[in-house]
Amino acid sequence: MQTYDPDLGPSTAEWLATDEAERIALVESYHRRRRIRVPPLTLHATIHVVVENQIALGEVVVIDALARLRAEGLTRHDAVHAVGMVLAGHIYELLKSPPTQTSDPNPPYLDRLRRLTAAEWLRSG
Repeated sequence: MQTYDPDLGPSTAEWLATDEAERIALVESYHRRRRIRVPPLTLHATIHVVVENQIALGEVVVIDALARLRAEGLTRHDAVHAVGMVLAGHIYELLKSPPTQTSDPNPPYLDRLRRLTAAEWLRSG
């Protein structure tokens, strides 16, 4: 894979065949080329990559959220950011209160994605 454009989205096969570190570098490169300031860039790019990984792996709730957000008027890039905002919040909560080894940590994240709206993301800043 030579470039990444979040408004087009990567080819699933090409994305999954690309090394994880290279995926992050491609996302960083896109933001640098577009002069989009998002400190810290590597953390931002990593969240992008996780969302794109979930899409490429067929995570239905993430795919549905992305489609819904786009139907509500967000660009694909902004929709990835909106999903990433929920993901980052979920990771933060897990770090504060780790789940037990027997519990699935994902239902709160997926439930939150099901309720996410474009208007909410736009209000978040």
